[in-house]
Amino acid sequence: MTKSLIKCVSWHLVIVMSIFGAVPNVYAGLSPSEAINLSELDRSSDLQRIQAVLETKMIKNRLDQLGFSEDDIHKRLRQLDDDQIHELALNLDEMKVGSGGFEVLVIILLIGILVAVWLHVTGKRVIVQ
Repeated sequence: MTKSLIKCVSWHLVIVMSIFGAVPNVYAGLSPSEAINLSELDRSSDLQRIQAVLETKMIKNRLDQLGFSEDDIHKRLRQLDDDQIHELALNLDEMKVGSGGFEVLVIILLIGILVAVWLHVTGKRVIVQ
């Protein structure tokens, strides 16, 4: 490269960095929306979702093992307000029981492929005796 090209590129970089340095930091974010009032219909649908999860055989057995009766569970659910019930229903929807095995398998395969490609590119061989 010629000296004039290097000098031109370096001056452009100095100018661009000066502009970036002169711009003030703005900590902008999303403005909160209006508070959402949950209606009785939403509470009942959330309670139905929670009840459906609680009625599964595996969950019912586990709660029995922990010493919770159905009356205790219903009493505790009645003590929750609308926001807590809605949050619980959302968390139940996001919960995946027993998941993660497929993702772990894919990650292990990708790591194996990367190691094999690296060994092939570097010309090294692995000999198992």
